[in-house]
Amino acid sequence: MGLQEQVMTEMKAAMKAKDTVALEALRAIKSALLLAGTEKGASGGLSETDEIKLVQKLVKQRKDSATIFKEQGRTDLAEPELAQAAIIEKFLPEQLDETEIKKVVLETIESVGASGMKDMGKVMGIVSKKLAGKADGKTISTLVKAQLSS
Repeated sequence: MGLQEQVMTEMKAAMKAKDTVALEALRAIKSALLLAGTEKGASGGLSETDEIKLVQKLVKQRKDSATIFKEQGRTDLAEPELAQAAIIEKFLPEQLDETEIKKVVLETIESVGASGMKDMGKVMGIVSKKLAGKADGKTISTLVKAQLSS
């Protein structure tokens, strides 16, 4: 079952349950999928990697908004954003924990022969491709920096 079919199935369940937060999050995914499918002129739809990137982007937007709302003391607005992010995250592949990411980072640094911060871009590119959809870019970046600067 493709992402679009999953979203539609979840939307029907959310409508029946009258879950407005879930419905809003699912409509955002559906809308983003439709926009991405038409703007590229892709008649066959999006690839799985494109779908994962799109869902990651939606999660990041919600989390960033929630952070801003919390900084401004608006928890009433932050909570729905975080709830939506949690619902949207269900459509991502299982996320790796920090130790697993660190293992991949160390293997990549070794295989590339990276010696310092000047090689960060090279390492980031390879690690990001390996862990596409399975890890957050910010986490990867932090771990790569820590390994290359030590």
